[in-house]
Amino acid sequence: MNASAILDVQRLTKSYRTNSGELTVLKEISFVLGPGATCSILGPSGSGKTTLLGLCAGLDLPTSGHVCLNGIALDEIGEDERARVRNQLVGFVFQSFQLIPTLTALENVTVPMELRGDRTARQQGLELLERVGLAERVSHLPTQLSGGEQQRVALARAFINKPLVLFADEPTGNLDAETSRSVIDIMLELNSDSGTTLVLVTHDPEVACLTEKTIRLRNGEMVQDGA
Repeated sequence: MNASAILDVQRLTKSYRTNSGELTVLKEISFVLGPGATCSILGPSGSGKTTLLGLCAGLDLPTSGHVCLNGIALDEIGEDERARVRNQLVGFVFQSFQLIPTLTALENVTVPMELRGDRTARQQGLELLERVGLAERVSHLPTQLSGGEQQRVALARAFINKPLVLFADEPTGNLDAETSRSVIDIMLELNSDSGTTLVLVTHDPEVACLTEKTIRLRNGEMVQDGA
């Protein structure tokens, strides 16, 4: 294990048993990311991108290989402990915004901190919504916001707990090109300011070019690993 790594992935393989035999969706994937690194996982639909992201975040376990998140071997701890690690160290942004429809923008952002009983949640939520350009929309419900605005709320929510790692799974998949670039720019700015390590799943080479490192997948195998 690399002692200075935030995310250390070694020979990661994931297979499933099917009626027609064993299906391997990821094969021998290895990479290391340090503090504040930005990395894209690039590939077409079905190449294993989301599976790899889930394994890196401890949402699933590999068939073989290892994932260490901030020095914690995720395959050596139980599900409750993995959930605690995610809660303390990880932020998520998904293609579907996953906002709570009955809560305002501000309430959606502050949920993670309020669950911890943090009394500074409201002030930090207001500051983050201002950072993402939604200072005038804090009291709006998700249905009163555009897709791009909803994703910016989701970004603010992901960063409010100051995660060590942010996993973003096709965060602009439901947005038009102009809105997509705006959301990606905001995410990279927040990421840079907070020193968070970013792992971004995308099928868009132009988005992948915005991160320092690109891991290209094809049929579950790494076909390119470099800057």
